[in-house]
Order: sequence, then C-alpha cells, then structure tokens
Amino acid sequence: MTDTAKPRREQILDSASRLFSERGYHATSMRDLAGDLGMQGGSLYAHISSKEELLIEIVNQASRQFDAALFTLRGEAMPADQKLREAMYRHIRVVADNMDSATVFFHEWKHLSPEAYARVTGWRDTIDAFYRELITQGVQEGTLRADLDIKMTSYLVLSAVNWAYTWYRPGGTLAPRDVAEQFADMLLGGLRAPTGAQP
Repeated sequence: MTDTAKPRREQILDSASRLFSERGYHATSMRDLAGDLGMQGGSLYAHISSKEELLIEIVNQASRQFDAALFTLRGEAMPADQKLREAMYRHIRVVADNMDSATVFFHEWKHLSPEAYARVTGWRDTIDAFYRELITQGVQEGTLRADLDIKMTSYLVLSAVNWAYTWYRPGGTLAPRDVAEQFADMLLGGLRAPTGAQP
C-alpha cells in the first residue's frame, strides 16, 4: 500500500522495494511499478531515468542504514564481546525495520551494472572488516579465544545476521533484540575465552 503522504519519489522507492522483494528485480516491469502507484507508465520517467536507478538507490539507502547503525560502535568503551552482541542486534534491527529493502539489498544486488556492483562488493568488504576488527579486539583483550580464525569467525557472524531477512517476520513472537540475544548467546558460548584466560 503506497503512502500518499510521502513525496512521490519516496513512494516510488517504497513500491520498488516491495515489488523487487516480492517478485524479483527482473520480474518487475516499469508497468508493474506504475500500476502499483496508480500512475501511467510514461509518468514514471518524470521522476526516474531507469529501473536500475531505483535498484541502485535502494541498495545505497540500505548500506547507509547499516553504516549508521554499526560504525558508531567503534568509539564505544565496552569489551569486544559486548560490542559484538550489540552489533548483531543493530544489524538485525536494520533488517527487521526494512524487510523489503533488506531483501533487495541482500538478494537482488547481483543484478546491478558492473560499476554499481563493485561499489556493493566494496561495502561488503568494509562490513566484513568491521566485524573482524571487533573479533580481533576481543582476542587481543582476552574476552574471545586466542585460537579463533578471525576471517572464519567473521563469516559465521555475518551469515547469522545477514540471512535473517529470509526467515524473520516482524510482528512475530521474537523481537529483533530477542533474535540477537539468542544468536549472541549461541555464538559467544563458543567464541569466549575460558574464565581466567590471559590475553
């Protein structure tokens, strides 16, 4: 359902997010978008230049949301295991609050043109680096096990939080915090250093 109180371009982005999420990028036509918005097909081009422009903007918005949620943790004065728990919650919260755009971001980005595709892969590298920093901090300060493979541990955490879009349903029995706490409890149970271990 389009929110007609929003500016027209924002309405178009919301509609594109939902239709790309439900049908897939390639299966959604400009005619589909126009019909969903109650517009004539040609009228869309007064607001956007192409369907890919919408995909790029949805992906860019999603990346900015993750950046804003996660990167402020770098300056927080807390142990790395607590930072990791909070990062997982913030990551899942972005997904839960933006299910349509998150689905497009994680599933449809592969349809981007080479230049835009390269920007997304670059962003994915920065998020991977962020989680590796947290894990490395934990190993160095002794809150996480010294024998952890930093890269594989980061992949494990990212797999847990990124794929929440495939099964999480807002309004269900678990809030984002509940999911993050359960994930963190399970993962940190295997990642934490034994009590009394020295860095």
